[in-house]
Order: sequence, then C-alpha cells, then structure tokens
Amino acid sequence: MVKITFMGAGSTIFAKNVLGDCMCTDSLKDCVINLYDIDPDRLKESEMMLNVINKNVNGGRAKINTFLGVENRKAALKGADFVVNAIQVGGYDPCTIIDFEVPKKYGLRQTIGDTLGIGGIMRALRTIPVLEDFARDIEKVCPDAWFLNYTNPMSMLSGFMQRYTNVKTVGLCHSVQVCSENLLKSLDMEDKLSGRKELIAGINHMAWLLEIKDKDGNDLYPEIRKRAFIKNKNEKHDDMVRFEYINRFGYYCTESSEHNAEYNPFFIKSKYPELIEKYNIPLDEYPRRCINQIKGWEEQKKKLIENPVLTHKRSHEYASYIMEAIVENKPYKIGGNVINKGGLIENLPEDACVEVPCMVDSRGINPCYVGKLPLQLSAMNMLHINVHLLTIEAAVTKKREYIYDAAMMDPHTASELSIDDIVNMVDELIEKHGHYLPQYK
Repeated sequence: MVKITFMGAGSTIFAKNVLGDCMCTDSLKDCVINLYDIDPDRLKESEMMLNVINKNVNGGRAKINTFLGVENRKAALKGADFVVNAIQVGGYDPCTIIDFEVPKKYGLRQTIGDTLGIGGIMRALRTIPVLEDFARDIEKVCPDAWFLNYTNPMSMLSGFMQRYTNVKTVGLCHSVQVCSENLLKSLDMEDKLSGRKELIAGINHMAWLLEIKDKDGNDLYPEIRKRAFIKNKNEKHDDMVRFEYINRFGYYCTESSEHNAEYNPFFIKSKYPELIEKYNIPLDEYPRRCINQIKGWEEQKKKLIENPVLTHKRSHEYASYIMEAIVENKPYKIGGNVINKGGLIENLPEDACVEVPCMVDSRGINPCYVGKLPLQLSAMNMLHINVHLLTIEAAVTKKREYIYDAAMMDPHTASELSIDDIVNMVDELIEKHGHYLPQYK
C-alpha cells in the first residue's frame, strides 16, 4: 500500500490537484494519505474536501489522516513512500508584504518575487531551515521516500535538498508541460500541436524550448520567430517579454512574462519607466494575486469544502504520474529539477540545480544528458545560478555577507540600486522578517 505525505496540506487547491490525481490513478487508489500542516483550520478544510473527493471518485478507498503541528511531523512522515512539499513559510502576511514593501522603499520594484531577486532570496532563506528540519525527520523515519518539491524558489530549495541532505529529491514545476502548447496557441499554430517533438532544458522558470518540430520532423522555430516578431511589433499582449527573448536570443522559455520581467536587467528600469507600458509588465502582481485569493477564498471554499458532489479529473501535475511510474515500473518522462551532476548541461556548473528531461521508472528519477546550451542562453541562466549558489551558501553558513553577495549578483537588483542601498535593504529585510529567519553572523 502506497503512503503519501503532503506537507503544507492547507494549500487546499493544490492538494486537490495532486491528491485528487492520485485517487484517479489505479495503482494509487488504495493509498494512505497523511495531511500535514501547522494551520488547524486550513488542515481541516483540506481534509473535508479530500474526503468528499475520495468518496465520489474513489469509492472511499484511500485512507486519509491529518497531522497538526511540528510535534506530529515525524508521525506524518513515518513510512512514507512519497513526500509532496507545498509549504509557504511566512505566507502573504507578513512575509510577502515585507518582501515587496521594503525593496519598494529603495526604488526596487518586483512582479512576483518568489524565484529570483530579493524576494526570491528572502523566501529561500526563511524556507531552507524548515526543509532542513523536514530532511532530518525523513532521513530517520522514511529514508527511502521521494521528496517531490513544488515550493518556490524551486532551484534554491531543491538545490539545497540535493546537495546538503540525503533525501531523494526532485523539484517539479507547472510550466514545462504547457510551454510549447501555449506558445503555439498564442501564435495561431494549433495545427502543429499534435505529434510535436520538443526538447526543453535550462533552469527552473528559465528552461529553454531548444527544439520544437512538427509530427513530420520539420523545424517550427523559423515560423515561430517570424510570428513572434510581428505580434510584438503590432499587438499588446501578456507575453511580450518572452517574445522579446525569441526576438533577441532566438528561443522561448518556460515561465510566464510576468515572472521573466524581473529575472534580468532589461525591462523594469526606473530610468526608463516607459518600458513597463511597452512590455505590459504587471508590477506588484503577486501581492495583487494574494489579495484577490484571500478575498475570494470564502466563496471558493463553498465550492470546494461544502460541495457534497465535488469530483476531480486527473490534471497535468507531474506528482501522480511519477508515483505511478515508480510503483508500476511504467516509464514516464518529466522535466525535473536536479543537480547538474556529471554535466547534464555541459556549460553550466555541476553544483547548479538544472531543469532537464528525466525518465522515471521503478529505479526512480533518472536525469538525461542534454549537452551544451547556446551560449547566450547559458549566460542568461548563469545570472540566476550565481544568486542560487550564493543564497544556498548563506543558508548553510549563516553568514550575512553571502546574502549581500546574492543580492548584489541579482541582475535586476544590481541594475537599479547602489551597493550601499543593497546592503541597507538586506539588513532591513532581515530585521523585519524577525523570527522567520535564523540569526546571521
């Protein structure tokens, strides 16, 4: 009987997708599901919702247990085959608010702030200590479990787990599965969707669509490049940053334009405020989403928690397919975040966390060799990797100087602020985050 522990089960909608998927999968229908969270209300809501789905789509075959608080964490993890991680340390209030409002005082604007930039750095620094505690428990009570990490910043958290713990870890994102599909649809090339062949590799949120061919093996990029140039020239739309990547660097990347707008020094510039309008960049997008989600939760809760006929159809999330592949020895390909051991991507560092194709079967998750990225793409990825490695170093050593270094190496932060302002901003962020961060020397 497969045992699945879901860390951060108060993420009700995501728990529905991942665990609902498991209940729709034949080899996982009789699983034991342990829900773990530190918020009693959200934990109870997820339990109620999943019990209804279990009854309606699975005949009640899964066994669902709940575990509240740090004191019950080992019990939640004991004997798990798979651990799904979806925690958010500090939540919207206070931590996300701090991540946005303090930098704004210094003139630094962000869109999402969960992957790179000063927001991504601070999110990693408050999350890594919690993951370290998870890892020590996993090593003791379920050492053979696979840790499926969905929490951002993906590369920093997965990189820490893979380099500094003995937990079998893979980082999973939502964007690889829909990258080429959304691109082709946005360029009115839906007729090329069926049977297409693609290769995606790089780093999380900036993995590159390196190859895309139709079912007959014809390269689709010449037509994609032509249409992307025309669309950006003639039309205001929501993906202008990534289309500019195609125009300037030749390739499309996996994560949205609102994310990528803050991953480089090109688009959010106080000296050129007109770029915000030109590229349709939604500043403060993540706080706005959080506010809307909080406002809409009571209505959404009725549809999820208080709906006796709630059902579920298997989604495109990787988790259930990974579990199925391992349990049934049923080969499946994913885009996974793993350490670049052995030079999976030759022109990125071996201790970087990269996003590459991985084959999954009963032997686990097996990354595939990619080779070299085009030089301009590896250069873009390195801007991120520098920040990833320095942030992880700060988390491991507890040395404040590495936080300064990480912030100074961030391309957007460095393009906007002086060194003194970066240091002062970091100090203020550390102070305001208080107990959510460890003590830094």
